[in-house]
Amino acid sequence: MTYPIHYDISRFEALDIYLFKEGTHTKLYEKFGAHSMKDAGREGVYFAVWAPNAKEVSVVADFNAYVPGAHPLKRREDGSGIWEGFIENVQSYTTYKYHIVSQYHGAVKQKTDPYAFYCEKPSNSASVIYDIEGYEWHDSRWIEKERTQINGHDKPMSIYEVHLGSWRRKVEEGNRYLTYAELAEELVAYVKSMAYTHVELMPITEYPFKGSWGYQVTGYFAPTARFGEPKAFMALVDALHQNGIGVILDWVPSHFVTDGHGLATFDGTCLYEHEDPRLGYQPQWGSAVFNYSRNEVRAFLISSASFWFEKYHIDGIRVDAVASMLYLDYGREEGEWLPNKEGGRENLEAIAFLKQLNLSVYGAFENIVMIAEESTAYPMVSKPVHLGGLGFGFKWNMGWMHDTLKYFSLDPIYRQYHQDDLTFSIWYAFDENFVLPLSHDEVVHMKGSLINKMAGDTNQKFANLRALFGYMMAHPGKKLLFMGGEFAQYREWDFESSLDWHLLDDPKHKGLQRMLTELNSLYRKEEALYRYDSEHAGFEWIERSDNLHNTISFFRKSDDADDTVIVVCNFADAKRENYRVAVPQAGRYKMIFNSQHSRYEGWCHESEGVYESEKVLAWGREDSITFTMPALGVVYFKRVD
Repeated sequence: MTYPIHYDISRFEALDIYLFKEGTHTKLYEKFGAHSMKDAGREGVYFAVWAPNAKEVSVVADFNAYVPGAHPLKRREDGSGIWEGFIENVQSYTTYKYHIVSQYHGAVKQKTDPYAFYCEKPSNSASVIYDIEGYEWHDSRWIEKERTQINGHDKPMSIYEVHLGSWRRKVEEGNRYLTYAELAEELVAYVKSMAYTHVELMPITEYPFKGSWGYQVTGYFAPTARFGEPKAFMALVDALHQNGIGVILDWVPSHFVTDGHGLATFDGTCLYEHEDPRLGYQPQWGSAVFNYSRNEVRAFLISSASFWFEKYHIDGIRVDAVASMLYLDYGREEGEWLPNKEGGRENLEAIAFLKQLNLSVYGAFENIVMIAEESTAYPMVSKPVHLGGLGFGFKWNMGWMHDTLKYFSLDPIYRQYHQDDLTFSIWYAFDENFVLPLSHDEVVHMKGSLINKMAGDTNQKFANLRALFGYMMAHPGKKLLFMGGEFAQYREWDFESSLDWHLLDDPKHKGLQRMLTELNSLYRKEEALYRYDSEHAGFEWIERSDNLHNTISFFRKSDDADDTVIVVCNFADAKRENYRVAVPQAGRYKMIFNSQHSRYEGWCHESEGVYESEKVLAWGREDSITFTMPALGVVYFKRVD
């Protein structure tokens, strides 16, 4: 079979070129890359790639034995730096790369298509011709109606963070990965049974090195081939939606891998990255940094974000390593970075890009969410751009995470001296729209698993972890938990192996999982626990200064006073008989949650009861109830009449 090449076909119009060069094109995936087409009776594939500093560009592929120059592309004459051509008879699943000869020093590169929809399974690195159109979605009701119930500042968000390669494996079949199709059954059923509102998938954009967990990307438009084909990933998203579960993708616009087939020195020059390593290289990760001042690079990244929303129907994006984008000195020593034009350390171009990104995707897609993983005190990350913010919907609350885990690692005898570490988060809880993250980063690199961060013997560790989850669910902010934490995996997370599901044969682990399932359901049911997560109106202290007894208590509130949830936390290892807590009004109050209940393998064998309030002053309020406060326990009450 012959494979003639033609130059009379283009997917670009004048407006596309203008928007691309201006940096405002948001659908470049419809123009660049490899697209199957029919034209004037000819069938084949149209190729287009941006390589402005190339001397020659050709497609090397299965059909020409990867011989350079056999199928050369032609440079457009409009100064865009785009090379294009139409090759007849090219079939789906053909592998290909771009062979690029640079104008500078004759450098020769063989590159993966930056806009490829599919790639070979690593460690192979070629792009693959693939038509992503034609999948029949079944989630229209979700997109149009249902996701409004979980994506919003005033909605419940309990997120299960997952690494697809190590959530569960087929150990009996050589420890292989689950496929997207298998995950569409097993993962979906599990997340639904646990009553989570969302899954957050660690990066599935194609990446060469599995030890990077997906954070060193080569394919910004391709789901990794490790688990199957792109349409199989669509089916996974579709299945999650049909079961009422939102999908958030980790996405990495902060840096990219320097492997030879990737974006680095793409046409023999620093095309996507800064040429000066003080701007274009991140020593902490050994990766290249995007040049956000270049219009075409911004359009590439915004098109990538838009692509996942449009073509894969995702519900949100968690933007990785935002702090590294905001600050020019991030991860660099003195002399390794350049100040901005005003002499400061802020990356003004990256800041402008993030604002443009959020304005673009929020403007184009309804009821989606953008989340920043941002670890500094940079102001107004989750505030609107028109008010001077970066425009994200939410920001990870890393301060809450660090302070809380530090507190729970302490023996209760010392906690009285660290009560402020626990309560400090409320002082800034409403400065941003926060997500409370207990993520993968906290259970790797010798940091220990969540259960092993807890103080005490085995029983105390489990009690502390149950109390941590009870406290977390009641604290203002949306919730995120990394896989394995829900049943107290002992080992640190290992990306090479499955979670230790056999631990669920132990009642303590099974009890914790049961508690978290019921807690997720309760959280979604009780509006007071989420309605005003980002506003002072949803929180009121009852008592925060009982350091001696390691006890705090507070109200979570909605618009209806009868919906108020009373939260009492005892982080001491001694129960308290006849403990008195203030209530918002006279009435009967039911204990609706107890982290130490026996069905969770806790130490409290009495059932949750109903308590009549008394006209007894407590913490400045005239109505109160008394009950036995379990050691290392968190309890919730709600008025029943």
